[in-house]
Amino acid sequence: MIRITQLKLPIEHHKEEIRKKAAKMLHIPENQIEEIQIVRQSLDARRKNELLFVYTVDLRVKRESAILKKVHNNNIMSINPVKYVFPECGTELLTHRPIIVGCGPAGLFCGYMLARAGYHPLLLERGEAVEDRKKTVEKFWQTGELNPESNVQFGEGGAGTFSDGKLNTLIKDADGRGRMVMKILVSMGAPEEIVYQQKPHLGTDVLYKIVQNLRNQIIALGGEVRFQSKVTDLNVKDGKIASVTVNDREIIPAEVVVLAPGHSARDTFFMLAGKKVSMEAKSFAVGVRMEHPQTMINQAQYGKTEIPALGAASYKLMHQTKEGRGVYTFCMCPGGYVVNASSEEERLAVNGMSYQKRDSEHANSAIIVTVTPGDYASYGDRDTPKELNGILFQRDLEERAFRAGKGRIPVQYYGDYKQNIPSVSKPDMLPCMKGAFAFTDVRGIFPSFIGDSIEEGIEAFSDKIPGYNRPDALISAVESRSSSPVRIVRDERGISLSLEGLYPCGEGAGYAGGITSAAVDGVKIAELIAKKYINL
Repeated sequence: MIRITQLKLPIEHHKEEIRKKAAKMLHIPENQIEEIQIVRQSLDARRKNELLFVYTVDLRVKRESAILKKVHNNNIMSINPVKYVFPECGTELLTHRPIIVGCGPAGLFCGYMLARAGYHPLLLERGEAVEDRKKTVEKFWQTGELNPESNVQFGEGGAGTFSDGKLNTLIKDADGRGRMVMKILVSMGAPEEIVYQQKPHLGTDVLYKIVQNLRNQIIALGGEVRFQSKVTDLNVKDGKIASVTVNDREIIPAEVVVLAPGHSARDTFFMLAGKKVSMEAKSFAVGVRMEHPQTMINQAQYGKTEIPALGAASYKLMHQTKEGRGVYTFCMCPGGYVVNASSEEERLAVNGMSYQKRDSEHANSAIIVTVTPGDYASYGDRDTPKELNGILFQRDLEERAFRAGKGRIPVQYYGDYKQNIPSVSKPDMLPCMKGAFAFTDVRGIFPSFIGDSIEEGIEAFSDKIPGYNRPDALISAVESRSSSPVRIVRDERGISLSLEGLYPCGEGAGYAGGITSAAVDGVKIAELIAKKYINL
């Protein structure tokens, strides 16, 4: 096939124009193109008066070799597209079906791939099915009544279900897993464009349906999915997994257990520590959510307050402080909402969420500061293994946030944040939030190295986005669940270093950072299981 990169067209164009432009670049008539596939679409916004979409396309044409000999352009080349291939089954016998703990992206995609390959997996999820979970979460936002087992963090679909549904990832895709994940999502109801967009997103309202469809496909392929089924213990015999205990009473035998618990499964991490499962503390990041008018972000990125063809603008910003600490934006939600994402009583965490239309008045993003195991070592206590000190650090911040807002999301205007004074509500700039909020002192929640780093980062970001440090921008806290504070160590076979048969997987295990990378890791673990065992 022939690949063309840097194929540029105005943002207002018809799809047929891509074919016309490709033919023009190859100096051939359009009817000589037998097949065209968009590989990537990105936005070139360097010149605000001439916004362009930039495409990479693959084409199948007649007389390919002859065409390439005549074309002298570094953006036109011959390629052999990567085609994803699931491995052949191994030879070891499985006495029991594989168990997958957790129905976030990693667990669902691992389950889907194993079900498709004939392994009849059993998926166990502590929370509710997504349609019931949605009702539970909305009730929590309205009343403050928290269900510790089914909430923004726990339940079918994982934490990403109540986010922007962002699918962009920095992982390389040499084996074609990432593109295959996107195609599966399309087959489950996602729009086709996510396969090639630079920053694809689904929106939480679309994710609900896709998650349901994925579950139904797993079941149709011979798998089983159980909800409100919390794995409370791993039972070990001769250094190997023998069974799992569900809800402290039911014992289910298994010699293969995929552990995909999500980054907030703190009780699970403590249970693993009690079993001497090998884990290590890792760096992660904490901080705040910051809201600006979406029109301000559009103006900075597009040169106009609104361009229907592009929708709400996004951004990604990074800064290194004078002390060498990283500050960066994360999980930016154009036209979104800040949500109460708590999962434990009297502890408060926030996240960002957008619906597919991204049509709220505000843009919000996490502004987070890197913390290392050395930063939170002092939060340890006599009863907690040192590899879990990061959890104690997170909990301390969340308890401070809960107290600051008296159970509601604590909010502060940035001008007051800089001056270390509590905020009072201003009617002309109120937050776009899911869950009750209270104006108060947010900066006081943080140790100085985090609070000061956030301010330095915001001031630096205003050099790139004018008005980013505006006094009436809204700060809320605490963004503490950006990633897992621990890694469950696994070897090249995907198996725990200390417990044969246990496959740590996904974001909670420390091997992913978002919906797509978690799904890809789930696929990878499914491959490793398939290579080892014959299917049922």
